[in-house]
Amino acid sequence: MSKGEVTRQAVIDRAVEIAGRLGVAGLTIGSLASASEMSKSGLYAHFRSKEALQLAVLGSARERFVDQVIRPALAAPRGEPRVRTLFERWLVTSSSGSAGCLFVSAATEFDDQPGPVRDQVVRDHWDLVESLAQVYRSGVKEGAFREDLAPEQFAHDLHGLMLAHFHAFRLLRDPAAETRTRFAFERLMRSLQPDD
Repeated sequence: MSKGEVTRQAVIDRAVEIAGRLGVAGLTIGSLASASEMSKSGLYAHFRSKEALQLAVLGSARERFVDQVIRPALAAPRGEPRVRTLFERWLVTSSSGSAGCLFVSAATEFDDQPGPVRDQVVRDHWDLVESLAQVYRSGVKEGAFREDLAPEQFAHDLHGLMLAHFHAFRLLRDPAAETRTRFAFERLMRSLQPDD
């Protein structure tokens, strides 16, 4: 990696931290310049626009989420172990304020703001839904899950459960957020079991 690439990655890492506090929409070249002690012109040379900076932040957050949640889950055996690994890793990221949180806030910030940033947030969410559905499909092939449940329904249910956890944990500061989320997850897991 060249010196310029190392600098750019360090700046993006700092931008992800700032976006975690201010939101992706609140991230500007000016706010990043103040926080990173770089000049606006230096940052402009790396990103050219606020939109390019926001897209770079989303790309970095996506890579982190894949590394922290998706890859470890796919390394686990298909079926219940894979879903449990996915859940546990996702729960950790949503409780720690990392990459997963950025996508929840970005979805709210950009849901009615047309443009390339919203388009990328939508693609990222659809990719997540498809990844969750594929985890379910692979479990069905192993005989671990019901065949009559649509994989997309499983994806919807698990995603909804994690969004509820994020809301309870981050916004409401509910001390029972994790306990309630684990209870809901176990109920979901029981509903997936094939009939004997």
